[in-house]
Amino acid sequence: MSALQGLATLGCGLWLAGAALAGPRQGHDPVVLTFATVGDSRQDPGGTDASQWPLTRQDYTWLQNSKAWSRLMREIQARGAHLLLFNGDMIMGYGDALPAGVRTDSTAAVLGSDLVRYHLQASFWRGMVAPLIEAGTYVLPVPGNHEVQCKSGTTTTPAGLAPHIPEARTWAQVQCTDLDGQITPGKYATAANEAAWRDAFGDLIVDADRMNLALPRGMRVAALSATAPGQDDGLRTDQRQLSHSFDVGDTHFAIVNTDPAGADSSAPTRWLSQDFADARARGARRFFVFGHKPAYTYAHAPGTAPVGLDARRDAQGRTANRDAFWRLIEAHDATYFCGHEHIFHMSRPQVQDADGRMRTSRSWQVIVGSGGSPFEARSLHPGQPATDRHYAFARVSVRRSGAARIDVWGFDEHHGPTRRLATVMLPPPSLRP
Repeated sequence: MSALQGLATLGCGLWLAGAALAGPRQGHDPVVLTFATVGDSRQDPGGTDASQWPLTRQDYTWLQNSKAWSRLMREIQARGAHLLLFNGDMIMGYGDALPAGVRTDSTAAVLGSDLVRYHLQASFWRGMVAPLIEAGTYVLPVPGNHEVQCKSGTTTTPAGLAPHIPEARTWAQVQCTDLDGQITPGKYATAANEAAWRDAFGDLIVDADRMNLALPRGMRVAALSATAPGQDDGLRTDQRQLSHSFDVGDTHFAIVNTDPAGADSSAPTRWLSQDFADARARGARRFFVFGHKPAYTYAHAPGTAPVGLDARRDAQGRTANRDAFWRLIEAHDATYFCGHEHIFHMSRPQVQDADGRMRTSRSWQVIVGSGGSPFEARSLHPGQPATDRHYAFARVSVRRSGAARIDVWGFDEHHGPTRRLATVMLPPPSLRP
């Protein structure tokens, strides 16, 4: 058992002991809603993890870890989840999905264009999750950087990545167009990719009728957000179906795009603040937030650089946006689920208060970017948790009182037995210290 798992189990035991005295008895506090969450199932044409080498021809073509992701979906279905929130990077993407960029002089040119590749990869992923939806688990996609960002340059597939590739080959040559219409090198979100996101996934964001079919009897999705982040958050592009929210009973779900065009590696804090206030006024008690990039990067190895919201810094090196986002998370006793790092890690981050003092956050960040993409930890150094190289998802059970239980299930890189990796109990909001 890792130190994290021990801490989670200890916290669980302490809360349960207190609840036996002060809270509702478990028999009178039934589970009213369950959901699962995971992210990052896409493959990489520029190379993959040693445990995933070589790719099958199928997975190289459609850039999906079909074996791991299909098993995770079976595990999710077997454990009964009404909803699955997928925290981004379901496709490789990273092109610039402009219609004007589609050459039509050959079939290969059409199929190799950034726009068509985007939709082909999205369609394969959609086909994989369709049976899950029909079996009673509604799937809600969350945008990741691979869906909304463009990365300029050349991607080369190494020899042997798939059996039919004996020699290195160019997979893509990409140019990116910024918000001013200029071709600018770099990696950043584009308006064209945000539009492609809505075209590829918008029918699921949110189909209230289909979601209601998956919810427990008597529960319905409500309060679908009528607004999206905009100028108040310094954004210039349409954020509809990228950042949004809804209620199920007195549980509030908020989805945030952590790479909006023009403000990569940021969260729409002004919009989220008003969204939370509106939800609280409606009677929401339990708050869950889903995004792609972590607020606090998990330093799984010495020298790990910030890759989440903590990577965005002002001229003085301050993480103002990240800090404002986390203050909202804490103020509403929210739990934040994310991915981006291809790893499982659950923690209450160390936060710095206005007086400069460090403390352990009251809220949990749960990184489950462990849906099949090449592992963040390419190997395990001494003392590193073995779960850093596990495929994993979180399953959350919400009780009538607002208490919730987070169980993380997973299996190792060799596809061994599925086991519970960690458990955390969230007390009813009224019992929070």
